[in-house]
Amino acid sequence: MAAEEERVAESKGLVLVVEDERAIADLVRLYLARDGYGVHVESDGEAGLAAVRRLRPVAIVLDVGLPSLDGTELCRRLRADGDWTPVLFVTARDDEVDRVLGLELGADDYVTKPFSPRELVARVKTVLRRTRGASPGAPLLSVGRVTVDPDRRRAYADDVEVPLTTTEFDLLAFLLRRPGRVYEREQLLSEVWGYAAAAGTRTVDVHVAQLRAKLGDASPIRTVRGVGYSADAR
Repeated sequence: MAAEEERVAESKGLVLVVEDERAIADLVRLYLARDGYGVHVESDGEAGLAAVRRLRPVAIVLDVGLPSLDGTELCRRLRADGDWTPVLFVTARDDEVDRVLGLELGADDYVTKPFSPRELVARVKTVLRRTRGASPGAPLLSVGRVTVDPDRRRAYADDVEVPLTTTEFDLLAFLLRRPGRVYEREQLLSEVWGYAAAAGTRTVDVHVAQLRAKLGDASPIRTVRGVGYSADAR
């Protein structure tokens, strides 16, 4: 890593950009650096995977269509290894199936080319702000058989820890803070994601499905037909 990257990384952390289009990679690097992040760029999936393990970035901006190892497989391997570094997928394909697949593999967000570099930086900042969690001393949140520790950013079902992505954790914690209250999908997008996500309300549905799959029978998330979701004890 360059000395300049090291100095910047001390303040806001290092973001790994894995992108094989040089012009896009340079633009993303420029805007992230302007906002105070250290940036390391790799142009293929295998090198990107090695860089994650070597550099331990605070976030990964990951192109889907990469040589040697595509972005979805890279993300899948990270999650399988228990690495929950926030991932923001970038793709040239504007297809809902691709977006949903990325989210199901454990991505935290998704942008489609062409995109505004300012918007991408804003999304990285939003994910990282959520990752840093609640104020110290935040109380445990419990509904039924599920407990969330906001300070340590850990979730448990029947006292067994359940690994979650940044966005999955924040969605679950948000619902558990207000048990019984029903939220529309648009409200959840605004409150949890912090903006109207490009994938629309389908993004919420996919993350809820992922949470239910991970929490199993202990999941407190209920669907209110025609409205949205709530957290309720059985």
